[in-house]
Amino acid sequence: VEPPKPRHKEMVALDPAKVAQFLAVAQEFPYKDVFLLALHTGLRRSELLGLRWKQVDLERGTISVTMGLHHLTGYGAQLLPAKTHRSRRQVMITRDVVDVLRTIQGAQLVRKAELGSAWQEHGFVFTRSDGRPMDPYKVTTEFRRIADQAGLTGVRLHDLRHTHASLMLQAGVHPKVVSERLGHASINITLDLYTHVLPGIQVEAAERFSKLLDGVIQS
Repeated sequence: VEPPKPRHKEMVALDPAKVAQFLAVAQEFPYKDVFLLALHTGLRRSELLGLRWKQVDLERGTISVTMGLHHLTGYGAQLLPAKTHRSRRQVMITRDVVDVLRTIQGAQLVRKAELGSAWQEHGFVFTRSDGRPMDPYKVTTEFRRIADQAGLTGVRLHDLRHTHASLMLQAGVHPKVVSERLGHASINITLDLYTHVLPGIQVEAAERFSKLLDGVIQS
């Protein structure tokens, strides 16, 4: 007997205008930086919440993804190694993101000094007010509140990952690079997921080629 194939949830990617709309509302919420990094890096929720400072190189502008924070029934939040070789990866970040991370780091140092021994040091980038790791479910709930207020009902936290990939592809970034940033097992997965973006890219590529050829012929 052949088991039924799972139905894939419809992928949603925000356009730049909706991204700006979302971020404008997110500024009023405590988890805004989690969502900002999701947009800029394409990391999964588990990878963002499992990120620790020892995996962040602010000088070089890199994030090493090696672990993920998962909510396991009966055990709560658990830090687990990345499942596959491709999931363990290095992601480059821009100076704007580095500045955000430096601000988070500075705020943590102030909070540690305020709490003293009450601070629970686990080394996470994103923490609760006492240093403990964030609750993945609460982060998702907070995202939904922001999305609803921004008029983006039905958009999921995971769609920020899709948004990152779609916008990069539309900007002309090679699918292989996008695949590596997302930690996909192969470039085929990336191409299958974002086929809706590729036709537009191909049209633009064809137009660029025509202009290049015209320039060669005219010269």
